[in-house]
Amino acid sequence: MIYLEYVILLVIVGLLIYIKGALDLLGSIFMIIMGIIIIFTAGVNWLLLIFAFLILGLIFTKYKHEYKKKMGIYEGTRSVKNVISNGIVPFVMAAFGNYAGFIGSIAVATSDTLASEIGVVDKNPRLITTFKKVPPGTDGGISPVGTAAGIVGAGVIGIIAYFLGISTDPFTALKIAVISGTFGCFVDSILGAVLESRNYLTNEHVNLLATVSGAILGILIV
Repeated sequence: MIYLEYVILLVIVGLLIYIKGALDLLGSIFMIIMGIIIIFTAGVNWLLLIFAFLILGLIFTKYKHEYKKKMGIYEGTRSVKNVISNGIVPFVMAAFGNYAGFIGSIAVATSDTLASEIGVVDKNPRLITTFKKVPPGTDGGISPVGTAAGIVGAGVIGIIAYFLGISTDPFTALKIAVISGTFGCFVDSILGAVLESRNYLTNEHVNLLATVSGAILGILIV
C-alpha cells in the first residue's frame, strides 16, 4: 500500500531530525505521530507543506548560528513543546480538511521562524509596541530585515501550497499565506512584548496563539 511507503519515509525523516539534533526524541516521536495521522486524513501533499516549513526552519536556524550563540539567542534542539505549539493548529486544520486554515497557520509558523532567525542578526531592532530600540532577541522586537524575511517566508508557503494542490488557485494560496502569515507574525510580536516579556505567557503559548490567529484569518479570507 502506497501509504505504508510514506509512513516509512516519515519515520526515517523523524529519526534523521532527531539524530541531527533539531528535535529531541519526544518531539520527533510526536512529529511522526501527527504526520501519520495527516497522511491518512488529509493526504501526503498536506504533510509535504509541513515539511517545507520544517526545512526552512532548519536552514535558517543555522543562519549565522555562531553569532547567535555568542549573543545567547541560538535555539538548538527544539522540544515536543515546540512541535505542539507550532504544529497542533495545522494538524487540526488538516484533520478537518480546512485548507485555508492549514495554509494560514503554517504561514504564520514559517513567517515567525524566519523573522526571528534572520531578523535577530539586526543590531537595531525596535519594540513593536513602543518602537524604542531594544537588544537583539528581545521579546516583541522587530526589524525591517526580519519583517521582510517573514513576509517572504509566508509567500513561499503559499506558492508551495499551490504547487502541491492544497489550493487550486495560486492567487488565493498566496493571499492566504502572505496576509495570514504576516498578521500572525505581528500577533506573535505583540504578545511577546506585552505578555511573554512579563512572564504571563511562554514562547510556546505565544506561538500557539499566533498560529490560531493565522488559521482564523485564513478561513475568513476565503
